[in-house]
Amino acid sequence: MTLAAARPRSRAHVVEQRPMRHPDATSLPVMTRRGWWLVALNFLLPGSAQVLAGNRRLGRFGLGATLAMWTILVLTGLGALLMPSGLFALATGSFIPDFLSWFRPLPLTLVQIALVGYVVLWVVLTIDTLRLVRLVKVGPLSRVAMAILSVALLVLSGSGAAWAAQAAGTTRDAFSELFAESAPVVPPSDGYYNILLLGADSGEGRDSMRFDSISVVSINADTGATTITGIPRDMPHFPFAPGPMQDKYPDGHTGHANATCGWGSGINQLRTEVEVCQDGNTLYPNAVSQGSEPGIEATKDAAEGIMGIQIPYYVLIDMKGFADLVDALGGVDIDVKERLPKGGPAYDGQPVDDWAFGWVEPGQQHMNGDTAQWYARSRYTTSDFDRMRRQRELQEAILAQTTPQNVLTHFQDVAAAGTNIVQTDLPQGLIAPTLVNLALKAKDQPVGTLELTPAGGVDEFDPDYAQVQKMVHDKLHPPTETEAPSS
Repeated sequence: MTLAAARPRSRAHVVEQRPMRHPDATSLPVMTRRGWWLVALNFLLPGSAQVLAGNRRLGRFGLGATLAMWTILVLTGLGALLMPSGLFALATGSFIPDFLSWFRPLPLTLVQIALVGYVVLWVVLTIDTLRLVRLVKVGPLSRVAMAILSVALLVLSGSGAAWAAQAAGTTRDAFSELFAESAPVVPPSDGYYNILLLGADSGEGRDSMRFDSISVVSINADTGATTITGIPRDMPHFPFAPGPMQDKYPDGHTGHANATCGWGSGINQLRTEVEVCQDGNTLYPNAVSQGSEPGIEATKDAAEGIMGIQIPYYVLIDMKGFADLVDALGGVDIDVKERLPKGGPAYDGQPVDDWAFGWVEPGQQHMNGDTAQWYARSRYTTSDFDRMRRQRELQEAILAQTTPQNVLTHFQDVAAAGTNIVQTDLPQGLIAPTLVNLALKAKDQPVGTLELTPAGGVDEFDPDYAQVQKMVHDKLHPPTETEAPSS
């Protein structure tokens, strides 16, 4: 038998044994069936189409990258289920010591680069797969369908990877922007991490940013149990913790009878007094370098003096952008007890109907950001103490809405709103794993509240601060049955 006669039989044998790599290009059904297999394999296991029918080196690289990506996704999923706080600490670099804090963005940056690179690789593999299919050799309808399906699957899967890359970048940027990189981590005080929570309004028409809402969040360092203590913004004649303000007011804050420096002795006047009428940077020379402000540090000292506890950190929420955060979370659910007006009067005594441009109606409501903001701010038909109660309800409702699933669903909007309205000196080293782990524990527990108001037994004009401190201690450290006094 001649060599020429042997070649057709050898070619037929190769086609029969390896139809994916050496198909019978003259058979329309064979080429169509092979094309669909390659398109499906490229989607299910990128790189496998090249291993079977194309450039094996490219295929092995794509297959290795795919298997590595799936391995990382599985490990990430297991970490999210079994060790969520550890996973967050690993992603944000919180485990890196303070003297190497500039390396903390590195893990999420590497993740972002890897995801973008994988998207690019998938595009290359998809184009190469369509080349291997040889569209001119398949049926007319399949030719169009394969091309459209390949592009659609690429967009579907690639957009997921692209979203993950963007989320990694957003997390890295938000974490770096919100939390202090090298601030020292203060150990829990008497079993609690205490954080001063301030709500302020810097909207148009305000002559300064006063603290309209002042409370302290106390997080049990073992159980995550959370207690929010509300401090009335007009609480008078309060003592200070040891520091520059106690040196100025050893017998309690007396305030000013001067509008420029803040009227009266209420705690919400401290920011104006310290930063407008006094040299706040001399009083608190390290405030700015540690991510705070003199007025905030003075308010911390006041809250410590009132409650008798150590408060090393603060979180300031600007009410001007508060509505954006609520909208980013998809709204909040509130049971409104009484009808509340939106807006404020142009002058004292003006009838409500003349100035209210809307109403928050009674009953169970799913509030958007604008309604929630007015629910927290409205006070012209009620008292400041009622407003404190509503603000506490909103804080609890927002905590309830801040589930991992909800934050993930609205991640980009939540991160953007948070960086726009939140200011804090919480250090990165405390967020993860410590506070993240405690937040997960707290999800299954009710939030405790303590209001330092007349309804809570505190005289609004002449508070007994020894009594207040005892109330706070008993709330945070309730006596056990064995410790309870005998009758």
